[in-house]
Amino acid sequence: MTPPAPPVTDRLESLLHARAAAYGAFFPAHALRIAALCHRMAERFARGGRLIACGATPADQSDVRHVAVEFVHPVIVGKRALPALGVAPADVALTVGPDDMVMAFGGGPEVAGAIVAARHAGALSVGFAPIAAEWSFAPGTDDPFVAQELVETTYHVLWELVHVFFEHRGLLEGRSGGSVHDSGASSFLYPFLAEAESDLAAVLEDVRASVLAKADEVTALRAQTLGTEGEAIAAAARALRSGLDAGGSVLALGNGGSATDAMDLVADLRHPPGRGGADAAPLPRRRALDLTEDPAILTAIANDVGHEAVFVRQIIAYARPPDTVVALSTSGGSANVLAALAEARRRSLATIALVGYDGGRIAAERLADHVIVSRSEHIPRIQEAQATVLHALRVLLEEDAPA
Repeated sequence: MTPPAPPVTDRLESLLHARAAAYGAFFPAHALRIAALCHRMAERFARGGRLIACGATPADQSDVRHVAVEFVHPVIVGKRALPALGVAPADVALTVGPDDMVMAFGGGPEVAGAIVAARHAGALSVGFAPIAAEWSFAPGTDDPFVAQELVETTYHVLWELVHVFFEHRGLLEGRSGGSVHDSGASSFLYPFLAEAESDLAAVLEDVRASVLAKADEVTALRAQTLGTEGEAIAAAARALRSGLDAGGSVLALGNGGSATDAMDLVADLRHPPGRGGADAAPLPRRRALDLTEDPAILTAIANDVGHEAVFVRQIIAYARPPDTVVALSTSGGSANVLAALAEARRRSLATIALVGYDGGRIAAERLADHVIVSRSEHIPRIQEAQATVLHALRVLLEEDAPA
């Protein structure tokens, strides 16, 4: 007879402990290397290099898309757009140049081949698995969900802190000290202002300290979210289980980085990783649709009807009770997410929303059946806390009668 699942509060506390331990081991060990990598990446971006991300599995591909959108479309005021794109591992050799950077997610022969191609081209290579990357950051945990969260925080802080070195241009290889300005064709996109030369060791130490501070910040936000929102998480897990057991699907949606989180949720439902540990049984596969997945549908609706309708039209086309809609929004006020939740309610679908800041309109007006708020104004930390919530939901929905 299968023993009953522990109370959700105990399960959430266990999840928090595992993440606090992993973060407490990983970031102090790697913070200085992460700072040094920010410096090296800044040098390559300053020379016109691009960040090329690749990964083979559906979950790894969500990180590929996430890191690309963060660099190309910065959501923090004052951050510069930097060239980044995601490609299939087999296409890295056709894309990479000597000033580029290749960031590989996951392992396997395809990803290892992409790293070989990057190094052959003279590109900088970054890996998050035991592959022969120049800069390797193995998460050091056998829990795939904890590992993904560590990796997400790592590439978030790389994106946030690479910009520090643009303010110290004299520290970038091949450039003299003093205030200088780009004169290339793309200089209008990268207006490096207030450039100054400083001591590299001092700047690296500041960046190292900032890496540790950001890791502590997400640990605190994660604890706050799972602590204060525990009942909402448990209720959301019950709703997911009920809908799936009745033959329904999960429909996930969001914009930008939240779109990649929707992509990751669907990957974890359709193609679940092992639970970690030799004796852990694998999670079952579940029915799910990613409403951000098809660019032809998204661009057709946005062009012909309007961006606000990109998810509504798909809910009308695909959704039927007992489906569940999972919406992700750091602001809690994205117009197309609000429209999607309203349509889902009209169709008697269960709705779950993960939001940041103070919850925005979604929380204030209770526009979803289950609203889980990560109370922060820092978008990368919100997304990292929401990744933990999604992973918690994925585990809890498989346990008997989460309460």
